[in-house]
Amino acid sequence: MTQQPTIGWIGPGIMGLPMCTHLLNAGFPLVIYARRSESAQALVDLGATFASTPATLAAQVDMVIVMVSDTPDVEAVLLGKDGVIEGGNAGLLVVDMSTISPVATCEIAEKLAEKGIRMLDAPVSGGDVGAIAATLTIMVGGKVEDLDYVRPVLAVMGKTITHIGDHGAGQLAKACNQLIAAQTVIAVTEAFELAKAAGVDPAKIRAALLGGFAYSKVLELHGQRILTENFQPGFKAHLHNKDMHIVTDTVTAFGLNLPATQRAADYMQALVDTGKGELDSSALAIIVQHNAHAS
Repeated sequence: MTQQPTIGWIGPGIMGLPMCTHLLNAGFPLVIYARRSESAQALVDLGATFASTPATLAAQVDMVIVMVSDTPDVEAVLLGKDGVIEGGNAGLLVVDMSTISPVATCEIAEKLAEKGIRMLDAPVSGGDVGAIAATLTIMVGGKVEDLDYVRPVLAVMGKTITHIGDHGAGQLAKACNQLIAAQTVIAVTEAFELAKAAGVDPAKIRAALLGGFAYSKVLELHGQRILTENFQPGFKAHLHNKDMHIVTDTVTAFGLNLPATQRAADYMQALVDTGKGELDSSALAIIVQHNAHAS
C-alpha cells in the first residue's frame, strides 16, 4: 500500500477545522500550526501533531495547506519570519486554499520557487457548510502535475476540482465567483423590491424564476434568506467585503472599468460600515432595499 503523504495545515479555523477532520478521518498524517495553539487542540485530540511555527511544520511534511484570512496572513506564514520558506525543503508543495489577491499569489509563487518550493493556489467555494459536508468547489492555479499529486487530498474535502490555469488563475476564478455572487444578490433583491412595489408576492416570483432561465444558487438559497430576513451566517459579510476589495484591486491592476462590480463592492462596504459585517453576506439585501426607496 502506498504511504499517505504527511500534510501540514496552517489555519484550523471555521473552514479549516472540518477540512482537517476529513483528512484525519481519511488516514492522512496531519501536522497543525495555528497562531493560538488552543485553536488546534480539537485536531490534536483526534491525532494531529502541533508545530510551533510554520517553518518547523514545513520541515516535517510532504505538503503544506494554508487556509487563513487574507493576503498579508498568507504572506506572513509562507514568506515571513519562521515562515514555510525558512523550513521547507526543495520539492515541498504548498497549496494555498485561502482567498487572496491573484497578483500577490503570483509573486508568492515566484519567491517560493526560488527556494525550490512548488505552489498551487486552490481557493474554495461552498462556505462552512461545504467544508463540513466535504462538497467544496476547488479552483486551482499552478502546474497540472502538482494538481495531479495533490488531487487525492483535495478530493477528501471537495466535489468539484477544476484546473483553471497557471499561478493566480485559481484566485482569479474565486474573484469572479465573489463578484457574481454579490451582483446576483443585488439583482435578486431588486427583483423582489419591484415585485413588492407592484403588489405581487416576491415569494411567488422566486418560485417561478427557480424553474426558468433566471435560476441560480443565489436565487435559491439567498433568495429565501432575503424573503425571511434570516441573515444568520453562512459566509459572513465582512469576509465577502474583504473578497470584494481583492476583486476591485484586481480589476484596477488590469486596467478595467467594471461599474457593476464596483457598485456591488460599494454596497458590501456600506453593509459592513453599518455594523452588519457579522451577518451573512446575503444581508447585502438590506442596503439594496434601503437604496431602492431612497429619494
